[in-house]
Amino acid sequence: MSTQRPGLPDAAGILSTLNERQQEAVRTTSGPLLVVAGPGSGKTRVLTARIAYLIATGKAYPSQILALTFTNKAAREMKRRVSRLLPEGKAKGLAMGTFHSVMLRMLRVELREGWLPGYTDEFSIYDTDDSERVIRQIMEELHIDKKSLKVRTVRSEISRQKNRMVSPVEFERTAKTPTQKLIAPVFVAYKASLHASNALDFDDLLLKPLELFRKEPDVLNKYRRKWRHVHIDEYQDTNLA
Repeated sequence: MSTQRPGLPDAAGILSTLNERQQEAVRTTSGPLLVVAGPGSGKTRVLTARIAYLIATGKAYPSQILALTFTNKAAREMKRRVSRLLPEGKAKGLAMGTFHSVMLRMLRVELREGWLPGYTDEFSIYDTDDSERVIRQIMEELHIDKKSLKVRTVRSEISRQKNRMVSPVEFERTAKTPTQKLIAPVFVAYKASLHASNALDFDDLLLKPLELFRKEPDVLNKYRRKWRHVHIDEYQDTNLA
């Protein structure tokens, strides 16, 4: 049975602010757990209390916990709530933030080890405007009329395919509609352009870690051992990637 760690709050104190069902979710620390509840019912409170409870009871060190959400605002709120539940410095090592920010930090660390040939840890991150600039240039080179096919439409379709984890080559092979057939070679050239520029877009911040995990089992196993407890806020908003 886990014991209270010195210098940490009483686990019972963490539980005392929760109702019975919330306490059940916090105390369930082994195996997968899905919490389904309506807006404003305390899902984020349960998630942050569970993190603090794992640390306070000695069931996990902060470095063994990963907590992910979707927006910077939500990530700040998670950090604020955890910091209120634990003494200063006791959450050090906790991996917490948006999907994109946490994976960005992970990629920079792993690229220093030489993974993903052609990229370095000093890669650039393209925002929407950067991506559309590259796509516009590619469309000009391919003589695609930007009046009949808008740059924003092309970028949105490329992003949609990336979130479905469809590669440019696969998209080009399976393109059916006239619009898809126009976009497919742009997608191929867009990926090549980013690679040549040592750049990633926001979708790549999720795809590149998955690519790395598939190609390098040792890296995947390292993070499986490292992050023993994975928490995801607003899980229903996730896409395939």
